[in-house]
Amino acid sequence: MEHTWRWFGPKDPIRLEEVRQTGATGIVTALHEVPNDQVWSVEAIRERKAVIEAAGLSWSVVESVPVHEAVKKGLPARDELIATYCETLRNLAACGIDTVCYNFMPVLDWTRTDLTWALPDGALALRFDQVAFAAFDLYLLQRPGAEAEYTGAEKKEARAYLDGLDAPGRDKLVNTLIAGLPGAEEHYTLERFRDVLAEYAEIDAERLREHLGYFLRAVIPVAEEVGIRMAIHPDDPPRPLLGLPRVVSTADDAQWILDAVPSPANGLTLCTGSYGVREDNDLADMARRFGPKIYFTHLRSTQREQDPRSFHEAPHLDGDVDMVAVIQALVEEERRREREGGPRLPLRPDHGHHILDDQHRDTAPGYPLYGRLRGLAELRGVEAAVRRLA
Repeated sequence: MEHTWRWFGPKDPIRLEEVRQTGATGIVTALHEVPNDQVWSVEAIRERKAVIEAAGLSWSVVESVPVHEAVKKGLPARDELIATYCETLRNLAACGIDTVCYNFMPVLDWTRTDLTWALPDGALALRFDQVAFAAFDLYLLQRPGAEAEYTGAEKKEARAYLDGLDAPGRDKLVNTLIAGLPGAEEHYTLERFRDVLAEYAEIDAERLREHLGYFLRAVIPVAEEVGIRMAIHPDDPPRPLLGLPRVVSTADDAQWILDAVPSPANGLTLCTGSYGVREDNDLADMARRFGPKIYFTHLRSTQREQDPRSFHEAPHLDGDVDMVAVIQALVEEERRREREGGPRLPLRPDHGHHILDDQHRDTAPGYPLYGRLRGLAELRGVEAAVRRLA
């Protein structure tokens, strides 16, 4: 498999020269500076690609070309925005880049309540705490309709949690949830966030799926024409949040997407951490079942807590994901591609722990140097053992 590394562009504090020393050969990145409603020009793509190749690496996967909120909401502007999206795909293909990871999560990308949760060994991890999330939803955001979604006991526990936070603690919780994530265009205040959520009040899972289908029917034929493989990323966490529907959370959801527009251009990103939050997702089985349609993999593991809605990022080979079984299935798929002349399967370590000097570097949450280096080394070791023993 091709070992890749997510890089956030020239402003990323982790330099490409350092990435090359991790053992990664491919870069996963995007033109984050381009607004979501504008075309990525051939000139800008070539310039970024040249920077990557000058460091002895290749631009292997685009993560991501963001889908505009107007497309997810099915607004009249979506046709023009989809046309813009397709033009970006054509330009990427013209520059020799053929794999695009994207998601269809409304409003929020991956969501956590704590970006620096201390593990027993002193490492810092990302965590989603259901009680903290309920405290935010009920008493800080005060989302209309939220009261009906929680039991009396949950409300009491959330109130007690909030009462235990001082003002800086409350601000930290708000900022962690809505201030914006690495590579994201949107950065919200509480007031603006309430307004944005209200725009989805009439959009349930069925309607969001209709809007995803509309997007796929317009984009996938263009991607197939120019030789782009589209790889949709699952929801994170894989369930509805804040009244927002989620439609890429289960194996059945993945199958629906593939069936909606059957095409070699329509595929999946297997993110073991996102899908793995749900106990009913069998990751090894999904890797085998969807193998030919998996065009990109994020390999990480999450650990469900006593309340299974709460979880934290585990070490790459621990947690609830049977990473060895997943890699065994992916190696089988990679060997099939080798026999048939198919493309390599890119993988990257994801959401590493902040360890050692990572705790003193100003890196993006979940994207440290040493934590991901450790994860990549572990994943490469498992892959090497699987290949040797199979």
